[in-house]
Amino acid sequence: MVTLPITRLAEQTVTLDEFERWLRQPENANRDFEFIGGRIVEVVSNNYSSQVAMLIGARLTVYVVQHDLGYVTGADGGYQVGGERYIPDVAFVSRSRQPEACREAYNPLPPDLAVEVLSPANDPAEIRVKLINYGLVGTAVWVVDPERQRAEIYLPGQPPQMVGMDGELSGGEAVPGFRLKMADIFR
Repeated sequence: MVTLPITRLAEQTVTLDEFERWLRQPENANRDFEFIGGRIVEVVSNNYSSQVAMLIGARLTVYVVQHDLGYVTGADGGYQVGGERYIPDVAFVSRSRQPEACREAYNPLPPDLAVEVLSPANDPAEIRVKLINYGLVGTAVWVVDPERQRAEIYLPGQPPQMVGMDGELSGGEAVPGFRLKMADIFR
C-alpha cells in the first residue's frame, strides 16, 4: 500500500492500482487528486479561478438542461481518460454517449468537453499531458486563463484556437449551438 506523503509521490511515478489504493486511504477522503503521467497530483484552485469555472459551468448547465443534451459536472466530477484520472473544472457528457448519470467517483467515459480553468498551482507540463490525452480520446477542451482573460480551444483533429476578450467559446460538435462570449465571463 502506498503511504508516502503527497510531496514525495509527486517526485515518483506510481501505478494506477497504487493510485486507486491511495484514494481509499482515510486521510485522502476529503481531498481531490488526479493521476497524470503516472504521478498523483492534488487538485488545488483559488477563489477567482473557481468563480470563473462556476460561471462557465452555470451557463453550460442551463444550455444543456434546456436542450436535454446530457450531463454537466463541476470540480468534483472525475473522469477516466485513457489510463489516467482527471477532474476538470467543468465537463460535459452527452446523453447519447451516456443515457444515465454516472454515480462513480471517476466516470469510465471521458467527457465530450472538458474545461480547465488555470490557477497559480497548475503545472504547464501537466496541462500539456492532459491536453494530449484528452485529444487521444476525442475530448474537446477549453483551457481558460483568468489572469490573461483568454482561452485556448482544442478540438480533436484541429489546430488550437486562441480566444481573446472579443471572442467567444463555442461548443462545436461536443455541445452543438452553445456559445459563451469571453466578455460575459470576464466582466
